[in-house]
Amino acid sequence: MDFKRYIAGKIKAGDLSEGEIYDLLALPPNTEMGDFALPCFRLAKTMRRSPALIAEEIAAAYPKDEIVSGVSAVNGYVNFRIDRAFWAKETLERVLSEGERYGSSDEGAGRVVCIDYSSVNIAKPFHIGHLSTTVLGSALYKLHRFLGYKPVGINHLGDYGTQFGKLISAYKRWGSKEEVEKGGLRALNALYVRFHEEAEKDGSLNDEARAFFKKIEDKDEESLALFEWFKELTLKEVGRIYDLLDVHFDSWAGESFYNDKMAPVIEELEQKGLLVESEGAKIVDLEAYGMPPCIILRSDGASLYATRDIAAAIYRKKTYDFYKCLYVVAYQQNLHFKQFFKVLELMGKEWAKDLVHVAYGMVSLEDGSMSTRKGKVVYLSDVIDKCVSKALSIITEKNPALENKEETAKTVGVGAVIFGALYNSKIKDITFSYDKVLNFEGETSCYVQYTCARANSVLEKGGVPEVYEADDICPQEFELVKTLADFPSVLKDALAKYEPSLVARYAVDLAQRYNKFYFDCNILGAEEKERNFRLALTKATLTTLKNALSLLGIGVPEKM
Repeated sequence: MDFKRYIAGKIKAGDLSEGEIYDLLALPPNTEMGDFALPCFRLAKTMRRSPALIAEEIAAAYPKDEIVSGVSAVNGYVNFRIDRAFWAKETLERVLSEGERYGSSDEGAGRVVCIDYSSVNIAKPFHIGHLSTTVLGSALYKLHRFLGYKPVGINHLGDYGTQFGKLISAYKRWGSKEEVEKGGLRALNALYVRFHEEAEKDGSLNDEARAFFKKIEDKDEESLALFEWFKELTLKEVGRIYDLLDVHFDSWAGESFYNDKMAPVIEELEQKGLLVESEGAKIVDLEAYGMPPCIILRSDGASLYATRDIAAAIYRKKTYDFYKCLYVVAYQQNLHFKQFFKVLELMGKEWAKDLVHVAYGMVSLEDGSMSTRKGKVVYLSDVIDKCVSKALSIITEKNPALENKEETAKTVGVGAVIFGALYNSKIKDITFSYDKVLNFEGETSCYVQYTCARANSVLEKGGVPEVYEADDICPQEFELVKTLADFPSVLKDALAKYEPSLVARYAVDLAQRYNKFYFDCNILGAEEKERNFRLALTKATLTTLKNALSLLGIGVPEKM
């Protein structure tokens, strides 16, 4: 139940509408004062009375019932107290009846949201720098689907450009089919690194690379076959990582897909007088908007990222008629997105306002950043493997008799990688620490998963009661109930802000409140009435924690 809405509907306060009162209702600094508070200072001017007197009048006139058990006026605020038993009953009934759908809604019914994320490069390593875009985009995909939208996950593959000419040149000079089949992306990356090392000594290699890329464009049989082979090897290898991270896509249309869709864009820009020549290049002048020009065609006639992104946006609107189109890309590309969004707006695409750059910070290990060209790459698969290995060591030490330790370690280790990237605000740079993400007592997925295992153990011993009563609720129980009731609004907020970290932080907060309740309140040894209520509260907590972690792409082992 939306208690704020219920309270707002019963308040008469000057000329304020129900919606305005709803927006004014806030949480008091502590629950002893009440559960919601209405500040009356804004009303003083129109009602020509002091906020304290207005608060007293509203409090006196408010009709108490089984839902709102107490109303008081304090220093210009009206404090409302919700009946504890009603709140608990209302919340538990909803969580337990909705189960794995608790927190979901149909707010997005009929609305398509395109989400462009991960977007790996063909024949290049899937490294830790791809972690944020991959898990952030996946969480947004799951959140949108949970709240009734129809998400379209798009992996805008980097499968176009001179780098493929470089790779073919390197392969033909120094590679072999056996080595590449055996080494996969690592072998291809080694060839790519060697090309750059050799090209620094012999500049003619770059000309050779451009010639090989031209052959790909001209559909040369041998060059195209090599390119398709590199692509096949890449998708096979990254597919394993996507499966581990519970990441899925509906479209794999990469840069090359838009090759034949750019000419109409250039033609339209020319027809609308937006394309001008500058030093041989074709640009859209954005000086009036405080931005450098958006280059559409280089002086040699080659297209750029902006050209392909404009074509892709137009294609997506025609194909999916999206409500929003999200681009989960690092903040270093802020200018690029501002530019091509503005170009679409100038082209008269009114839906340009529905394009959103979901910017995020960078991820690196404690030893610094990476360079694909120089071979300083931290493979994401290595990070995942190390987390799983460390999780297995910790589990073996803490619970050597646990069955299926390897499977549990995999769930814990993979969860730690995902949670480590999602726990902080997306815009912050992250320094990934193995010890930090695998701390079973910190603000981590391991801690939340362990809390789930604890709740599972309680329910195994006590069962889930069919009947329970919510009376004489203690503070620890009520704090847990309130936190459970917050889940749907947390999800709405997370979606509105494109901020899955709110879900991750909520999961930690709920786990902390459950553990306090677990240690302070006797569950299995309590009298039957209390015992049944506390078991129902445990089941509701487990359900909600599982739902929260699932939206982040994290599984929950039954035992740890």
